[in-house]
Amino acid sequence: MKDIKSVVAKKLEKSIEQLSWTDIMDNLEYPPNPEMGDLALPCFKLSRVLRKSPIAIADLLVNSLDIDIVEKCESKGGYLNIFIKREYMVNNILKNMVIGKEEFGKSNENAGKTVCIDYSAPNIAKPFHIGHLRSTVIGHSIRRLHEFRGYKCVGINHLGDWGTQFGKLIVAYKSWSSKELIEEKGTEELVRIYVKFHSEAEKDPSLNDQARKWFSRLEKKDEEAVELWKWFKDISLLDIEKTYKMLDISFDSYAGESFYNDKMEPVIEELKHKNLLVNSDGAMIVNLEEYNMPPCLILKSDGSSLYATRDIAAAMYRKKTYDFDKCIYVTATAQDLHFKQWFKVVELMGYKWAKDLKHVGFGMVSMGGAKLATREGNIIYLDDLFSEAAKRVLDIINEKNPDMEDKEQKALDIGVGAIVFSDLSNNRIKDIDFSWEDALNFDGSTGPYVQYTYARACSVLRKSGLIEDDINMDNIEPSHMTNDEEFALLKTLSLFNEKIDQALKDLEPSCISRYLIDVCMAFNKFYNSHTILNAEDNKKFRILLTAAVKYVLGNGLYIIGLKRTERV
Repeated sequence: MKDIKSVVAKKLEKSIEQLSWTDIMDNLEYPPNPEMGDLALPCFKLSRVLRKSPIAIADLLVNSLDIDIVEKCESKGGYLNIFIKREYMVNNILKNMVIGKEEFGKSNENAGKTVCIDYSAPNIAKPFHIGHLRSTVIGHSIRRLHEFRGYKCVGINHLGDWGTQFGKLIVAYKSWSSKELIEEKGTEELVRIYVKFHSEAEKDPSLNDQARKWFSRLEKKDEEAVELWKWFKDISLLDIEKTYKMLDISFDSYAGESFYNDKMEPVIEELKHKNLLVNSDGAMIVNLEEYNMPPCLILKSDGSSLYATRDIAAAMYRKKTYDFDKCIYVTATAQDLHFKQWFKVVELMGYKWAKDLKHVGFGMVSMGGAKLATREGNIIYLDDLFSEAAKRVLDIINEKNPDMEDKEQKALDIGVGAIVFSDLSNNRIKDIDFSWEDALNFDGSTGPYVQYTYARACSVLRKSGLIEDDINMDNIEPSHMTNDEEFALLKTLSLFNEKIDQALKDLEPSCISRYLIDVCMAFNKFYNSHTILNAEDNKKFRILLTAAVKYVLGNGLYIIGLKRTERV
């Protein structure tokens, strides 16, 4: 379904030949006051292009929109104010929602295209903390946005399962822990001994030498080292999966750093063969000075590989395995230069698909202004955060609705949803200073507000007695829309497709989160101003409008990864 703005822009394009449809789309805006129209075209930016005053341009265009969508146009102070026909909103917009139901907003326009999305990627042997949450929920939402538009998505969890930290863990395990303790406490015990290692190493630096030796044994496939590494990894994955289950997230691949150990040598040989490697004080680099970037380090002077080497090998493997149309990496903006460097190396290797590699950055999470650090114990674990959120929601449920069925699960769904929504309501590039108070605030424009409004719409539909087959446009007339609150709500609902397109274009889930708040506010204003189930002449129309709210909110909640709570 084409949204109203795109149809209007297409028509205006015929009258403004100097501007493209995209340019007009970018200029069209939604006025804050309905008296200024349902859409408006500010003509000030067009003045230089068309060499006319904004008022003259608006006057010229006022009669150009002779289409069935538009009721009238007005030229006011350099703005072209456009009013949409209410009958069009009912006969087309509402009709498409009622026909589409839970499928409304979905599209197969990108069927046959594959996108790989690399997100979450926690370090093994460390529990999930709030620093991991951003990549996880942003990446998951970006995946669902792509799926909504017909892409085949491959979710990849590039686990941090290799590196000197495993040498440290082996030393720590042998010094201060036991098999029984780790099997009893899992990742909690691994973190305890990891933190202890760093505090002890400050007093006894020889521990670092021992750790390097153990990691060297691991790299050489020493039987004991490999066995301990696999054990630590299995223990960690059990705990990580519990967190993913609470978030309703799964992956198609858990191929982490270790998976590419035997795939880097061919990359290094290819770089040598293509004369891209340069010796720099014993290290091997790709010189990127011509592209205003520092060199990309491929091999250290001791011959060991780096993240860039591993990432190039991983990209080549993914292209060969999945033949992706896009490969998206969801990591902190602090890694932006790293991705620009190795993306450029892939391009210099002659691979045209380098243009399909995309880094989606996000702001960092700090706590009290301090950087998060497991080794220093400056961390908030997600399990603790989710448990506290669920506890607070359960307290509210016990106070207001103590007989609710399955209230512990609902409290968890709403509590986790509050945390996720709090993150996704911010622009992803924004840095976040974590506070318990903000994360567990359930008042105002929050996840619980959206989930509760969705439940309210579901409750109205249940009480209406209409079955699924009754949700149709039979006997519905435009005249059944009788007030401004109904029209305002339908206008807000009509923006759903546009918001999905914008979120997908910008890879920005907050477009959806903020839009859902707008829908909730419009619905609750309508709900509190007008009766629905006791309406005399337009009861079915108002029920259908409520059903449309359910479909839009439900699909929006799905996209951002929140549970659809039908009863709260």
